[in-house]
Amino acid sequence: MTDALAATRSRLCDYALALGDDCLILSHRLSEWTGNAPDFEEDVALSNLALDLLGQARGLLTHAGELEGSGRSEDDLAYWRDDLQFRNLILVEQPKGDFAWTVTRNLLFSTYQELLYQELSQSAEPILAGIAAKGALEASYHCEHAALWTARLGDGTAESHQRMEQALMALWPLTGEMFELAPGQAELVSAGLAVDPSLVLEQWQLRVGEKLQDATLSIPRVPQRRCQGRLGFHSEHLGHLLAEMQHLHRSHPDASW
Repeated sequence: MTDALAATRSRLCDYALALGDDCLILSHRLSEWTGNAPDFEEDVALSNLALDLLGQARGLLTHAGELEGSGRSEDDLAYWRDDLQFRNLILVEQPKGDFAWTVTRNLLFSTYQELLYQELSQSAEPILAGIAAKGALEASYHCEHAALWTARLGDGTAESHQRMEQALMALWPLTGEMFELAPGQAELVSAGLAVDPSLVLEQWQLRVGEKLQDATLSIPRVPQRRCQGRLGFHSEHLGHLLAEMQHLHRSHPDASW
């Protein structure tokens, strides 16, 4: 293997890992609603959203392990990395909050994910393209679900409207990270293997803005925070999440069903 090919494989591994970590961590956050959702229908719906994301995470982490070439499986990458080795967005690791918080985060992230995956489905890397094509369809449903509840809560009672506004104010400053190129990604974009997320920013703003307007909400006028989740610098929330998510596997590493 040439040095150039090895470098490309390493960058692709990091790229797949970052996308997979987004899905894995948000899947866990959504699974925290199982048995705790406002009603039975939403209990099932949020659990299904979590399963969609978990399926995407499995595909992406498996592919990352194959690109890495050191024999690590999806389980190794999910359960045997510490927080500094995760590359997910800061947005997805934030606590689940109340239902308005979860709806708002789902709207912001799923809209981004659908647009990104639609572009990534054209990647010259066939495995990534296949995962993205399927994921874009799932993300479209996630967007519809989030938009429906955004309208219900934003244009609902005074309290539900206020809670949506509070969630927007807290989460909006974390969204800028979604549209930044991580180190090494520019080369992948030039080769037609990855997507420059800044290319979907304008369409994301338009779509999210329309959904918020329908819900009598508006885009907050707050500055973006400097987030470096893609570089492994996370909030304290990720460590607590991983302690819960990884506990059983680390306690019984040889267990099987």
